[in-house]
Amino acid sequence: MDDIALCVAVIELDERKSLIVTACNDTFFQLMGGAVADTQAFPIPFDALIAHSASREFREKLLACFACAGPQKAETHEFREGRQWWRLSLKPVGHANDGPSVRKILVTGFDMAAKNNRILEPEVNASRYRALVELAYDAIVTMDEQHNITLFNRAAENLFGYSSAEVLGQPVVTLLPEKFRAGHARKVQQFADSYQPVLRQATPPRMDESNSVYGQHRDGSVIPVEIAVSRIEFDGGAEFMAVVRDVTDRAQLMKLLKKQAATDALTGLPNRREFRKFVENALTTRDALSVFILDIDFFKEINDRHGHDVGDEVLRVLAKVGASMTDDGPGLFARWGGEEFVAAMPGADAELAHRIADRLRQRFEQQDFEHDWNAEPIPFTVSIGVVTRAVDEVDVDPLMKRADRALYRAKKSGRNRVEVG
Repeated sequence: MDDIALCVAVIELDERKSLIVTACNDTFFQLMGGAVADTQAFPIPFDALIAHSASREFREKLLACFACAGPQKAETHEFREGRQWWRLSLKPVGHANDGPSVRKILVTGFDMAAKNNRILEPEVNASRYRALVELAYDAIVTMDEQHNITLFNRAAENLFGYSSAEVLGQPVVTLLPEKFRAGHARKVQQFADSYQPVLRQATPPRMDESNSVYGQHRDGSVIPVEIAVSRIEFDGGAEFMAVVRDVTDRAQLMKLLKKQAATDALTGLPNRREFRKFVENALTTRDALSVFILDIDFFKEINDRHGHDVGDEVLRVLAKVGASMTDDGPGLFARWGGEEFVAAMPGADAELAHRIADRLRQRFEQQDFEHDWNAEPIPFTVSIGVVTRAVDEVDVDPLMKRADRALYRAKKSGRNRVEVG
């Protein structure tokens, strides 16, 4: 009986009327405060087990039972010591020579502390669950199988702008932007059909870009969020729990990083990589496309004479004027590297591209633009090489190499001019 959660013992009186334990399980030893031995020789003097006040009180109760004459019913005794709380039953099971004197007492006990813990466990777990949900940093929203909201924690109130009372029982699509509402029920059904609890236990829900969706605040603003969803089954029904994380700051940071990755830091223009991507996309069509490479004439002399800060100012001026040529069109003006700039002009044939490039060249030559220089205005000119894609041309590199060769001819021919390749 050592492995069961009961206390069992048989207590007798020896010839000297002293209490002895003639049989018991390990739980009884532990209850009385005695050490549990692998092999225990019975009988054991009861007084050898007494280790605290509760066991001494129990000793007095046993002696009182032995002192009673005549048939007896089982008596109960509350055994309390520290966190221990046992309800013991003392049942006389034999009388001396079939007389009135009690010869043996069977002691059985039940752990009331453990019983109360089992009774209180669901309530305790529910309290823990409620506290966890309310203290969670992330929004937690649950919905039933009809897609109505059944739980809305404090973080969800802060994220979406609704109070819990306002949304409980309301369709969960209330929290979604209008354009995502129609397909929501289908996505929930797909999740329910594919949900594999064993797999979910092995690989817990993650929050990353693959879980990125959008919520809608009460004021109508759209909130970028990440979401992890679990299915909870109970009493033949099911709920879906979503942990929703506001990633507005991360989304803004990612947007900034993407912009920085595609932007030249000095001029704010698209960089070389972004320009190549633009041209590669344009070459997937059969539409006309012209590009040019522009280089500032004698730029090294500007840096040597006026300093690199002034040289940077010239680059920024050129960027501002060059970008204005594509403000109203589908083209792109970008920094290629150093003092070289490039432009892509979808839909422009060779004649139109030459005209646009030469007009830009003249603006720089004549200083035909407004700019608040940080110092005295610096005069400069540019050389430009222009090319138009061939009918079968689909690669960026050959196109740009032809433009570079046209630029080289412009420089060799005296600079401040446009050459067509």
